[in-house]
Amino acid sequence: MDAKKLLITGAAGQVGTEIAALAPARGWQTVALDQADLDITDAARVSEALPAIRPAAIVNAAAHTAVDRAETEPEIAFAINRDGPRHLAEAANRFHIPLLHISTDYVFDGTQTTPYRESDPPAPLGVYGKSKLAGDVAIQAACPHHIILRVSWVFGQHGANFVKTILRLARERETLRVVDDQIGGPTPAPAIADTLLRLADLCTRPGFDAWGTYHYCGAPALSWHAFARFIIEAANLPCACLPIPTTAYPTPAPRPANSRLACQAILDRFAIPQPDWRPHALDMIRRLSQ
Repeated sequence: MDAKKLLITGAAGQVGTEIAALAPARGWQTVALDQADLDITDAARVSEALPAIRPAAIVNAAAHTAVDRAETEPEIAFAINRDGPRHLAEAANRFHIPLLHISTDYVFDGTQTTPYRESDPPAPLGVYGKSKLAGDVAIQAACPHHIILRVSWVFGQHGANFVKTILRLARERETLRVVDDQIGGPTPAPAIADTLLRLADLCTRPGFDAWGTYHYCGAPALSWHAFARFIIEAANLPCACLPIPTTAYPTPAPRPANSRLACQAILDRFAIPQPDWRPHALDMIRRLSQ
């Protein structure tokens, strides 16, 4: 096992790309694999890959994140979000490698009026949330040396996300209508990557025992409508943004009305604070507007 080798699965995604970019400066030698390189739904390939790579830690950033499409392709969603993490966890445990895994606010139903803590009971509404929760449970059962990081409303330079969608639509239309009764904490992909690398460094040190599930999201919390207005105003686009209720914008998959995550545990245990998403969003909007 190489002391500072990090295996990143799902390396072509929003967060995986950021981890691969940041890791070398943190002293990590990376093996960054996308689905074509390592299909985590293939248990045999996963089992063969780990002893060949010999990483000191694994970060699983692979996921089926198309929330609405998951409703019509549940087999694919569960294969990637449940079976893939289980295969990684079983192999990681077999070869004594810590596993870090990205989960989601969608494991909760959003009916709670306060931010969700790690100890609150999950109750996912749709296939995406159910498949992600099944992955969390599989990891917990198969690999004691794990860290599950639940995040929400991820955005970044790479991949599809809300910031990019709003910028595109606001340039095409005079008016947008965005739901204002769903609230959460936008979380910058670079901040998630930074946190996972900090946790990877900590969990590979002798005596580490803070395994488990932690919540991590951006602050301040706000509605999708307020987030959209921020994006439009920051880009100086002449587009009106009107608030609507969720009932006026039906989607195949139900969304949690409250996606706020309580992040006290990760602060208390690792001194990792919630990131302010606004500077990240402003920087991203500036880059995309050039």
